[in-house]
Amino acid sequence: MTLIKSISGIRGTIGGKTDDNLTPLDAVKFASAYGAWLIKRNNNRKDLQIILGRDARISGKMISSLVANTLTGLGIDVIDIGLSTTPTVEVAVTLEETDGGIIITASHNPKQWNALKLLNERGEFLNAKDGEEILKLVDEGNFEYAQVDDLGDYFKKKNYISKHINEVLKLDLVDVEAIKNAKFKVVVDGVNSTGGIAIPQLLGKLGVDCIELYCNPNGEFPHNPEPLPQNLTEISKLVVENKADLGIVVDPDVDRLAFVNEDGSMFGEEYTLVACADYVLSKTPGNTVSNLSSTRALRDVTEKYGGTYTAAAVGEVNVVQTMKDTYTIIGGEGNGGIIYPESHYGRDALVGVALFLTHLAHKKMTCKELRDSYPSYFMSKNKIQLTPELDVDKILEKMKEKYSHEKVNTIDGVKVDFEQEWVHMRKSNTEPIIRIYTESTSQQKADDLAEKIMKEIAEIAGI
Repeated sequence: MTLIKSISGIRGTIGGKTDDNLTPLDAVKFASAYGAWLIKRNNNRKDLQIILGRDARISGKMISSLVANTLTGLGIDVIDIGLSTTPTVEVAVTLEETDGGIIITASHNPKQWNALKLLNERGEFLNAKDGEEILKLVDEGNFEYAQVDDLGDYFKKKNYISKHINEVLKLDLVDVEAIKNAKFKVVVDGVNSTGGIAIPQLLGKLGVDCIELYCNPNGEFPHNPEPLPQNLTEISKLVVENKADLGIVVDPDVDRLAFVNEDGSMFGEEYTLVACADYVLSKTPGNTVSNLSSTRALRDVTEKYGGTYTAAAVGEVNVVQTMKDTYTIIGGEGNGGIIYPESHYGRDALVGVALFLTHLAHKKMTCKELRDSYPSYFMSKNKIQLTPELDVDKILEKMKEKYSHEKVNTIDGVKVDFEQEWVHMRKSNTEPIIRIYTESTSQQKADDLAEKIMKEIAEIAGI
C-alpha cells in the first residue's frame, strides 16, 4: 500500500500502518501542517476560515471529520460544504472569501485511495514553494494547537453545487437558450460520485434530457474511475441504445471531462479542451496553454484564430501559472481538464459541459461531426523501466543532445517537436522509470516513434 506526499497534498490508501498509508494519524498530521502554514502565512491572524468539501468516496466522511476537527483545534474556522466537487470547492473559496480550502478526494484513483488537495486564498492549488513548506512542517511534526477559548468554529453550508452551477450559467459564453432549443438527449456516467449530483443538476438547468448511469453518490465505483475508453464501454452502449446525442463522463471529483459520440465512439479526452477552446476563441480570440503531454491539435486551433499556444510543464499549478504569464483566454490539460479564467483558475468539468454544449448547439452538427472537424492526431503512452542505480537525468540529457537539431523543450523532461509528430520524455519522481508520450498522424506512427525512442533510451542506458 502507498502514501505519497507531494507539494499538492497527501495521497494514499486507507488502512494499514502510519507513514505507509493514509491513516487517521497521517490525515491529522497533514491537516495540522496545512493549518500551521495558513496561520504563519496570515501573520497569526485569529479569524482564519477555510472551505472543506469531499467527493463521495467511502472513506470521505471519516477523513473529512478528522481534517475539520484538526483545523478547529488549531483555531481555524471550517465551512464544510459536504459532498462536492473539486471545482466547487475552488469556487466556494472565492465566493466566501476564505483563506484557503481542502478537498478530500483522490481524483481518478480507485476507491481504496483518498487524498487531501490543498488550496490557497484564491481557490488555486499551492505552488511548489508553499507545498514544500508544508511538507517540511509535516516532517518536523511540532504543532501548537489552540487553547480552549480559542478553538475554531465549524459550520455546514448546503447546496454549494447549486451555487457553482449558477455561477457557470452566468458566464457570457454559456448560451442557455441555444442549448435548450437544441433539445439534447444525453447519457451521464457519474461513476457513483459527486458528478452524479452535479452534472444532472446542471443539465436540468440547461433543459437537457438526461439519462443517468452510475449517478448514485455512494462511493462504490462500478468501473475504474479514470475516464479512459477502456473504462467506458457501458455508457457507449447506452448512448447508442437510447439514440442519445452524446455521453458525458466525469471522474470522481469532477475536474476531468470526456465525451462519447452518438455512435458510441470516443470524442477523445484530449479533444475536450480542443473543442471548448475552438468555441471560446471563436468569440474571444486570444492565447491558450496546455501541458507538454497534450495534443498538438490545441496549437492548430489556436493559430487558426491568430492566437499563440504555449506548452507548460505537467501539473495543474504549472499550467495555471503559464496561463497567467501569457494572458491566456482558455487552457487546461489533455486529460479532459478545462481551465477557463472567466470562471476561475481550476479544471472544471461543469464549465466544460456548458461551453461544449453551447458550441455543439451553435454548430448544429452531431458530436461525431464536430470531432471529425478537428485535426486528427494519435497518441501512444508508454514507460521504460530502469534500474535504480542509473542516472535518469543523464540519460535524458543525452537524448536532448541527440535531437538538438530539432525543436527541443526542457522545462519538464525533454520534449522533441518534429514536423508532424512529437515525443515527450519525463522521469518519475517516485520510481526509476521514464514516461514516454508520443503523438503522430496515425496510431501506427505514434507507436513506431515510441518504440524507436525506447530503443534509443535502452541503448544509452545499456539495458
